[in-house]
Amino acid sequence: MQENMNAFMANNAQPMENQRIAVSPRFTDDNGQAIKWEICAISSKEDALLRKDAVKVIAQPGKRGSFSKELDLERYIAMLASRCTVYPNLNDAQLQRSYGVRCAEELLGAMLLPGEYEEYTSKVREVCGFQKCKEG
Repeated sequence: MQENMNAFMANNAQPMENQRIAVSPRFTDDNGQAIKWEICAISSKEDALLRKDAVKVIAQPGKRGSFSKELDLERYIAMLASRCTVYPNLNDAQLQRSYGVRCAEELLGAMLLPGEYEEYTSKVREVCGFQKCKEG
């Protein structure tokens, strides 16, 4: 079997299409239809940077001067979801002020109900190529 390395060249890789989904029935257009949000995928390199930024340093009890690092999963998921959100613009200062928050990660939590947030972040992970979360 002859290997076809051309299929793996960057210029032959299929681009990831942004996906549009209705996140909440509470955000509607003039016709009362749920407005669709736009989600993009990010590269593994960018994901690694998000994970690195979401690491927290924890002091080891009983071991003075000893620390460990742990991924703050909630922070990572919030950072991933806000980074992958193309529309609405979660970095819009006016939108953030309207919810009384100062960053995109906080804005998502303020805009969405807990169930909506969980469903949205699950969809973001799916768009980024993570396996869809299984219930139960």
